[in-house]
Amino acid sequence: MSNEMNRRRWLKSTALLTGGLTLGTASLRRTLAANHLLARARQMNFETESALVADLPVMKARLLANENPFGPSAKAKQAMTEALATSYQYPFMQMRGLQKMIADQEGVTPEHVMLGAGSSELLAAAAILYAAKGNIVTADPSYLDLVETAADFGAPIEKVPLDAAYAHDLPAMEKRINAKTSLVYLCNPNNPTGTVIAAAPLRAFCETVSGKTPIFIDEAYIDYADPARTASMIECVRKGQNVIVARTFSKLHAFAGLRVGYVIAQPDVVKAMGKYASGGMGISAPSIRGAMASYQDIEYVAYAKAKNAESKEFLYQILKAEGYDYVPSHANFVLFPLKMSAVKFREEMMKRGVGLRSWEFAGKQWCRISIGTMDDMKTFAAAFKELS
Repeated sequence: MSNEMNRRRWLKSTALLTGGLTLGTASLRRTLAANHLLARARQMNFETESALVADLPVMKARLLANENPFGPSAKAKQAMTEALATSYQYPFMQMRGLQKMIADQEGVTPEHVMLGAGSSELLAAAAILYAAKGNIVTADPSYLDLVETAADFGAPIEKVPLDAAYAHDLPAMEKRINAKTSLVYLCNPNNPTGTVIAAAPLRAFCETVSGKTPIFIDEAYIDYADPARTASMIECVRKGQNVIVARTFSKLHAFAGLRVGYVIAQPDVVKAMGKYASGGMGISAPSIRGAMASYQDIEYVAYAKAKNAESKEFLYQILKAEGYDYVPSHANFVLFPLKMSAVKFREEMMKRGVGLRSWEFAGKQWCRISIGTMDDMKTFAAAFKELS
């Protein structure tokens, strides 16, 4: 009976998820309308991009989404295959199992952990929760999902330029925090630059700032970073600080299409964010079982990191040979400045079957290359030499 009640409560909450809500009728209508416009805008963008590539050659090297082309692990695949037999059941027990596994590993209680269908759902939940409370402070450029969703829900955004090394400028960000600030968003390692915030200054920042305003740290790429250079801030949560840490299986564990993520935060924050998320019910049973297997697969983690490093070093050498600088990366992508229009470069590379991303900031044109297999990187190199 309790499981049936939970299922009905989840179905009701997901029906209202886009509007969050236990709001009054007028507020609910406004929120649903805003979310409808947001969904429509994103669909139009998807259709535009689809039309753009429709007449171009088949993509030979997909280097535009920071995916891990070396996985999922064999153990994860086996676990997912075995889970298919009972996938007619709602995954209540599996959800609790993964939640407890993460909590035990990180030294927190299960009440500190909230699961989501990838970290995107959790970023959106935080955005909706804190958008109503004030300004969002973020680095520029940085990952935009949380920031753009918060802006769509009416939050003013305070963008703080990166420092000279293209990393977060924590002192400058702290100066932008005031009584109107509802949340500070940090992406570490940062996307699109691949830079990291050193552990000691980040701990000090969290200790000082979290007493004034919550800090959301997106650690999607932390598994790729050198532990000697930076560290997860989950320890701040353990200390009772108002810090929210988001993690995902989409990157190192190669679950981008399987959609498993989680946040670790204070239980009251998890409960508040839970009003705007599915609480893990958006994750399929096979994905949960696969995540549990991959989470414990130390050998695969080492393998994926080594393969990423090998392909990244090859890319570094290609860029150097062609006379290009790059931003040293602590993730599975590399950002480098171009000598031509970023949009033109992206289009020309796509014509050659190589997908990538482009940026313009700090007075420069930039390309971001996701790390692929060695064959992917050789395909990039051949196309790049025709344009460099």
